[in-house]
Parts: sequence; structure tokens; C-alpha cells
Amino acid sequence: MAQKRVSILIVEDNDMMRAILRSILRGEEYDVVGEARNGVIGVEMAERLKPDIVCMDVVMPEKNVLEAMSEIKAARPETEIVMITSNTDPDTVQESIMNGACGFIVKPFNAAKVLDTLSKVSSRLAK
Repeated sequence: MAQKRVSILIVEDNDMMRAILRSILRGEEYDVVGEARNGVIGVEMAERLKPDIVCMDVVMPEKNVLEAMSEIKAARPETEIVMITSNTDPDTVQESIMNGACGFIVKPFNAAKVLDTLSKVSSRLAK
């Protein structure tokens, strides 16, 4: 029996970063079900599309990431959230984890780093 593909929503305001993530995930065991360029649209899309994982930039316009993350987790606690950040400040990391983040992809990233992080998160989904 074929394994279920993991659905991913990308919430990132930078067009280039979204395109890079989309191309890394294409052809893997992931389905990019949607893309949003700000926190408001990201929350709406997460509620509508019900992705397994949301890859979310730490710095976004219109709704801060912690607010967006808490709204997504309140509506769908089973959705895993992976932060995309260039800020590895311990306070930011700690606050993100306390608000529901389960992984981090640090910019600049490469395909191996993205796929390794998502593989670890995906393995927890099956349990």
C-alpha cells in the first residue's frame, strides 16, 4: 500500500524563498498544498487546507508569527509547525517552541537540511 503523502503549507513573504522550498519539496514524499505570503492568509489557508505541516517564516507582515502559530495550533493541534528563520537567537527559538513549533530550518538552507528536518517531523505524524 502506498504511503500517504505529507501535505505542506508554506507561509513565507519572500517569493524567492517560497519558490526554493517548493522546488526542494517537489518530487519528494510531500505535497505543497498551498502558499501564503503573510500570517493572515497563512492562518486562513491552514484552517481551510488542513495541512500536516506548516513551514512558516519567523518574520512576516500583517500578523506576527507567534500569533499566527497559536491560531493554527488552536484550530488544528495535530498540524506540526516548522519555523523558517535566519534568527537563531535563543529567546526566539525558545518562544517559538513554547508556542508550538516542532522544528527549525535555518536560512540560508540547502535541500538536505530542509528534507532532513521535514523527515523528522513527518515521522512523528505517523504515530
